[in-house]
Amino acid sequence: MSITRQAPVRRAQASATGRPWLPVVAAMFCCGWGGNQFTPLLLMYRQQAGYSEVTVDAFLAAYVLGLVPGLLVAGPASDRYGRKPLLTAGTALSLAASAVLAGGVAGAPAIYAGRLLAGAAAGVAMAVGTSWAKELSQPPYDPAADTGSGARRASLALTLGFGLGAGVAGVLAQWGPWPMVTPYVVHVLIVVPALLAVVRAPETRPRTPEAAARSLWADLRIPAAGRRRFVRVVVPMAPWIFGSAGVAYAVTPELVRDRLGHLSLGYATGLTVLMLGTGAVVQPLVRRLESRSPARTGVGGMVLMACGMGLCAVNAVLRSPPLGAVGAVVLGGAYGVVVISGLLEIQRIARPDDLAGLTGVYYALAYTGFLLPAVLASVSAVLSYPVMLAILTGLAVTSLALVARGSRLPASAD
Repeated sequence: MSITRQAPVRRAQASATGRPWLPVVAAMFCCGWGGNQFTPLLLMYRQQAGYSEVTVDAFLAAYVLGLVPGLLVAGPASDRYGRKPLLTAGTALSLAASAVLAGGVAGAPAIYAGRLLAGAAAGVAMAVGTSWAKELSQPPYDPAADTGSGARRASLALTLGFGLGAGVAGVLAQWGPWPMVTPYVVHVLIVVPALLAVVRAPETRPRTPEAAARSLWADLRIPAAGRRRFVRVVVPMAPWIFGSAGVAYAVTPELVRDRLGHLSLGYATGLTVLMLGTGAVVQPLVRRLESRSPARTGVGGMVLMACGMGLCAVNAVLRSPPLGAVGAVVLGGAYGVVVISGLLEIQRIARPDDLAGLTGVYYALAYTGFLLPAVLASVSAVLSYPVMLAILTGLAVTSLALVARGSRLPASAD
């Protein structure tokens, strides 16, 4: 074993009784907070700043435009250069994003720029942070952890960040001073200690001469993305992860806005917290489902997904705030099961050299679903929301059938 490999192992053994993964998931939490704090503020930007529905949904799309390159490039880059430099940079980007968004009172360009930065930061956190947390949740770093601990810790950190970021930002925007500035200042304050902590986390993948000898383009190729189980189970499931989020807390509040008056922002915030809170509560339970039938967990999640989409389609006709909350709970449960199921599939499929890259591909596919609100808003002049959500329900059922069929493949299927 080379000297470069021995040093990280010695540090891991020295910290094995602690929680070496904690700074990593703290950084992921902060990046998740920064990525989703904007979502409940959509109504504020429409009502107080006067932006149109299409423009506000374009702000959401800008986040995805920053996120997908971050996912696809940061993962393979961290396989090459190490986890720590990439996640440190991503956490710093999250801080910079909030600083730029706080200047968004000056106009839309700052909001677009801030959302792009927030997306890039979240992409790095998902691809690199998830892989790093997984590696720190196994021997020699954490000998007591079970096989799925890394995936659960990473996903729970992101989900809590998404939920608390949205909740705090929404409360501050509804009742706090300077609603277009204060939420972002609060985020900056929580990122600083996380940034200082992550630089001290043990590196699990130090740069080696072998990695330096390969071209970056070679690292960007992810052979495992062509595996049959990835294509037939993960691909049809992934877009619904954040597609469900977009429907639950971006589309539903708009559908019932006329029945809420001045409470519309608080309702949007509540749906965000309710949906993601349910997802956070459900995720630890996935371990039991996985232990009984690993291949069927995703199927159960997609059953919930189809039911949740069906409820939202019904509510597009009824325009009921309470039914909207029920739909958010069901979609939150689906989100929690599906995101963990997908991550565990990735960890079964990927080799160590592919783990971060394949995780990035997975989350990139997942975040295509977050474009749903913008797509639905742009098509709403032609199709009504009840019709569009009914179509989405049918697509969810189709995806369920594909996942159920693909789940019959062995985990080692090429």
